Amino acid sequence: MKKIMILALAVTAMACQQNKIGFVDSVKLMDDYQEKIDLEARFKTKADAMSKKRDSISQSFQMELQAFQAKAQKMSQQSAQEEYAQFQQRGQFIGQQLQQEEQQLQSTSQVEMDSLVKKVKNEIKDYGKANGYTYILGGGDGGSVLYGEEANDLTQAILKILNEKYKK
Repeated sequence: MKKIMILALAVTAMACQQNKIGFVDSVKLMDDYQEKIDLEARFKTKADAMSKKRDSISQSFQMELQAFQAKAQKMSQQSAQEEYAQFQQRGQFIGQQLQQEEQQLQSTSQVEMDSLVKKVKNEIKDYGKANGYTYILGGGDGGSVLYGEEANDLTQAILKILNEKYKK
């Protein structure tokens, strides 16, 4: 009889324990996180500068090509073909260099963005532990929360912490 009472008491105690569940709108959190905004602006500036560099080189190369074509009419066919082949090689080399620079920029951007996402996930985890949450679910466009009471939406609280830590 004692065992049944203890078991009933344990089951009752377990049933009384409620899971504390909250959710975060992941899309809104990332869109409003100042460090992400700054990171994107920094890489946009670099991408714009790279685009201008590519356009400038391309324009310069086109001008050289036009000058060569005018000059080639006065050259022997063999000389013109040899010089044109060198011209093509140089163009391919420059194109490859520009492509490598763009890939490096994209790679660096992706590494920094991955690091930022990891930082946000860790902050959510720390917030959950510090505030006694059993679960914090991800919401927003790609999340799993289809409905949640506003009282359980932790987006603004976590966003405030992230932005305050970033200012420091």
